[in-house]
Amino acid sequence: MIRIEELKIKPKIIFTDIDDTITDDGLLHANSYSSMWKLFEHNFRIVPVTGRPAGWCEMIARLWPVHGVIGENGGFYFRYDRDQKSMKRKFYFDTPQQALNRNKLDIIKAQILKEVPGSDVASDQFTRLMDLAIDFCEDVQPLDKAAIDKIVQIFISHGAQAKVSSIHVNGWFGDYDKLKMVKTYLNDEFNLDLEKAQRDILFCGDSPNDEPMFAAFENSVAVANIKKFVNDLKHLPHYVCSQTGGKGFSELANHLLTLT
Repeated sequence: MIRIEELKIKPKIIFTDIDDTITDDGLLHANSYSSMWKLFEHNFRIVPVTGRPAGWCEMIARLWPVHGVIGENGGFYFRYDRDQKSMKRKFYFDTPQQALNRNKLDIIKAQILKEVPGSDVASDQFTRLMDLAIDFCEDVQPLDKAAIDKIVQIFISHGAQAKVSSIHVNGWFGDYDKLKMVKTYLNDEFNLDLEKAQRDILFCGDSPNDEPMFAAFENSVAVANIKKFVNDLKHLPHYVCSQTGGKGFSELANHLLTLT
């Protein structure tokens, strides 16, 4: 990983994680939100890529200075057309398949809560459509690595995917992930192929569940909290900020605004 100051290419589209990438201690502070607005006003297209739920993404797409949002670890994307006053929602699975998957996730949920003391369902689960989020430190006392690993293994034992974020273990059925939906978004909304658009795109993240994005983007960036996960990653980001969370995102934004 090299310092963010070494990034010389000015991208047109910025994909970014949310939790602990543009937030600090669970809060979206003025500095990082202001940085998003500055980027937006300078014609950067911002697209959050998050594990957060559909309910949050509806609000983000409508109210934040973004071009769209990819949610639930790639289960869908939402894009609000402000001129037409219409919301585009594209899901990996249709509604009947979502219902079938939910029944299987409910079985997994019961097993995790029984076998992993201290774990809980994420407080935003009631607004999720595609996945199951298990809280290991957002609103519960932080669980140790062994407990987190056990949650992951329970998901896997049922044939589900599982990814660890900075606050949750997210599990789902299907072969989608953040990267696949990013590729879909680029194709649908910009008529771009990810491999051919590397000079035009950038990704910023903070944790192991961002690893597929770090591997796929030549302009991959992490805020400084990535350093505690280095030993867990096969694919590191190319650039790293000196500060953590939203302060790191603001550091990235300020640097991008200097590029010509």
